[in-house]
This record gives sequence, C-alpha cells and structure tokens, in this order.
Amino acid sequence: MATMKAVRLHEYGGPEVLQYEDAPKPAPAAGEVLIRVHSTSVNPVDRGVRDGLFKERIKYKLPMILGWDVSGVIEAVGSGATRLKVGDEVYSRPDIGRDGAYADYVVVKESEVALKPKSIDHIHAAAIPLTALTAWQALFDAGELSAGQTVLIHGAAGGVGSFAVQLAKIKGARVIGTASQKNHEYLRGLGADQVIDYNTTKFEDVVHDVDVVLDTITHDTADRSYGVIRKGGTYVSILMPPSQEKAAAHGIHAAHVFVQPNIGQLNEIAKLVDSGKLKVNIEKVFPLSEARAAQELNATRHTRGKIVLRVV
Repeated sequence: MATMKAVRLHEYGGPEVLQYEDAPKPAPAAGEVLIRVHSTSVNPVDRGVRDGLFKERIKYKLPMILGWDVSGVIEAVGSGATRLKVGDEVYSRPDIGRDGAYADYVVVKESEVALKPKSIDHIHAAAIPLTALTAWQALFDAGELSAGQTVLIHGAAGGVGSFAVQLAKIKGARVIGTASQKNHEYLRGLGADQVIDYNTTKFEDVVHDVDVVLDTITHDTADRSYGVIRKGGTYVSILMPPSQEKAAAHGIHAAHVFVQPNIGQLNEIAKLVDSGKLKVNIEKVFPLSEARAAQELNATRHTRGKIVLRVV
C-alpha cells in the first residue's frame, strides 16, 4: 500500500495526541479528486475536533487526519470528475466529516474544489477558504449586510475577522471592530472605520444601533451585543448558537454559522484576491511536522491573521 506523511490523532485529547507519521495514501473515488497538498492552515475547529468536541455529532474513524483548508495541485481525478484536471492549482474547504489536509495528499469531492487565486502562492491560498467563507456566509448569507449599513466585528484581527473587515468594506458597509491596542493600526489598514480596545473600553458604551454584529468570540459578548443592534438587525455567531429568546426580546434576529463548502463563493473570493481588493494576512508558517506547535499558537487566540502549515 502506498503511504504518505500525515499528522494524525489516534485518540482525542490535547496537542500531545498529534502524531507526525506514515499513513495510507488515499485514492479518489467517483466524483472526487486527489490533491497533492502544498499548504494547509490551522483553525480553531481543528482543536475542537482534536479535543473531541464534535465526536457525538461527527463519527470519525480513528486514527484521523485534521485540517480543513487546502491549497495544492490536482494529482488524480476519480470517475465522473470532469471539471478539474491533473495539474490544476486549486484550493478548498473540504468536508469536515472526512480526513483533512494535515498530510501530503487529501481526497476531496470535486464539487468542493475551486481554482486558487493566480496572484498568490499556496501558503497564502491555504489561509483563505475556511475563514473567508465563514466571514462571507456570516456577513452576507446570515447577516444580509448591504452597502451603507454598519457592522460590529468582535475579534476583528483574527482569521475570520481579518477577512470580515475587508469583505464588509468591499460591500460598502461601515466597519467597527474590537481588538487589542496592538492591532488597531493593522485593522485600520484593512479598512476598519472605528476600532475599540476591548481591554479599556466596553463596546456597548460607545456603539449603538448597528445593523449586524459578527461575533467570533462569544463568551459574554453575545448578551452584551444584543443591546447595540437596531430593531430588526442581526446578531451572527460563528461559535455557539445564540439564544433566540433573548434576541427576540431585543427585537433582533440571531443566527449561527457553521461554514459550508461553496465553490461559487471561493471563485468570487479568488477574483477579489487577484484584483488586489482582498489581502491575506499570515501570522506564522510552520512545517507540517510542527503541527502541534502551530495548534498551541492558535490556541492563544491572539494571533493576527492565519497560521499556515507548509507541506511542500
């Protein structure tokens, strides 16, 4: 059996359960493609799966491979996969219910794979799919944000927040972000109109009547956010499902977004990247063998932009 290098977990737990080791090389079935992984990125959902938070919802077969961002090159195509061909440079947010891209190769449904932006390398492309799609789906699908509206983005300097600030500005919205003081200049450079230091200022004291709140933090920010949204506005969480009762009491809508693969949106995002309107921000790049250290850095929740694992 052909093998490859991968980072797998044989049991749920902390970073110490991640093992860099030989694993069977997958082969594409009907409607699937095999991607030679050049880079993948680290997201909070990786840690959640590793910790076992999703084991009741998704019945993973252990050992398993984490990582649901990928940029690479098509190595082989299964029967019925006709849109992509061997040699195409692609990126994807694969199905989270299957083995991921902390590996030399990953099999992905062709319907989840888009051509990567031409103007950037695989390291930057791998930082896009999961977080940019999350921002897009939260702002526009759930939040229905439109030009002229105002959005408050909690955790604006993180992976999702960095894309959300830019996408909201591209849409023509006014953007308010919360972040520590060290990230204020960075966020203004992305287009934020107002930045609030959550260490010194309660956002509810200075923000009122926004149209949409995008919450990448949760904890107590949900309850504090309901009161700053105008009647009929929308609160969107990407972590915990919000209280519909509390939202209704404030006269607002509330939604939870768990990102889904969407190649139409990935194609639009690629166009924005290639036109120079959307920038990709990398905090640090690790080799695949150091996935444990990369996840430990991600767990601090104080990174700016994305953490990437280089495979090739």
